[in-house]
Amino acid sequence: MEHRILGKDLEVSAVGLGCMGMSHAYGAPADKGEMRELLAEAVDMGYTFFDTAEVYGTPENPHDNEELVGEALKPYRNKVVLATKFGIHFDMESRQVNKPLVTDSRPEVIRASVENSLKRLGTDHIDLYYQHRADPAVPIEEVAGVMQELIKEGKVTHWGLSEAKEETIRRAHAVCPVTAIQNRYSMMARWYEELFPVLEELKIGYVAFSPLANGFLSAKYGKESKFEKGTDYRSIMPQFTPKAVEQNQKLLELIRTVAEGKQAAPGQIALAWMLCKKPYLVPIPGTRKPDRLRENAGAAEIQLTEKEIETLDKQLDAMEMSDVFGGTECKS
Repeated sequence: MEHRILGKDLEVSAVGLGCMGMSHAYGAPADKGEMRELLAEAVDMGYTFFDTAEVYGTPENPHDNEELVGEALKPYRNKVVLATKFGIHFDMESRQVNKPLVTDSRPEVIRASVENSLKRLGTDHIDLYYQHRADPAVPIEEVAGVMQELIKEGKVTHWGLSEAKEETIRRAHAVCPVTAIQNRYSMMARWYEELFPVLEELKIGYVAFSPLANGFLSAKYGKESKFEKGTDYRSIMPQFTPKAVEQNQKLLELIRTVAEGKQAAPGQIALAWMLCKKPYLVPIPGTRKPDRLRENAGAAEIQLTEKEIETLDKQLDAMEMSDVFGGTECKS
């Protein structure tokens, strides 16, 4: 798989692997043995970029995903880039399926988080360490100062911000250069495109999470699709309701038409659309299935011209779509 550079010098595979869904938010956690095999297969396929977070887990094991990723990728540590995150925990008293997030980026909390993540990942450094969400109670300059210290200590080599906006990015970058932002981005969620000029000016990469709109753009789901209540966030996501599936047929038809022309799968077109748009964009779709892992990797080989991207953007701009899941509520 081709590689891309995030920020000044962080080299990653053009498509990364979001590991969250193996442990969290997509039903009961997957079988550990199968997921270890899947992660090893990903390395064999050319994936070098793996994304997790300290909060991806279950009430019984809140840190399940970091432990899984650390164990599975230990034999390949010198070949892979590990990204994880700090700065939030879930409000476990809430009865919501998608529990609200509580932000906490106090310096002492960050320091405890980094030590625990290093231990769970079985490594002496984190390649890309994101603030998971901005904390209104802690100035971003203070967070950036802690990152600067951790980089000097060798515990972190690069840092980033998740779901960040321009002002926060600029303020953070002025203290300690930001390597990447990790924001939601897909054909159904384009609200951060306004950041492209800022990222280009500051030479910051864009890691796109939910690049398939939580799987919807793979065109594998229909009105009859069922999701496990209580553990699968898709059971409450607006794009998966029967009405929304109907509403989004034109979008799916558009993707299928382009896919046929390129002899590709619909999901590959949704990924290629962003890969061919900007050289610093790196999607991190998640999966539990080897065939989908292979399909997502194949998106890096599909070429869409500037004209094709422009035409697709115009069609998307003019198209009526349903609401799409926009993320979890934050409580400061």
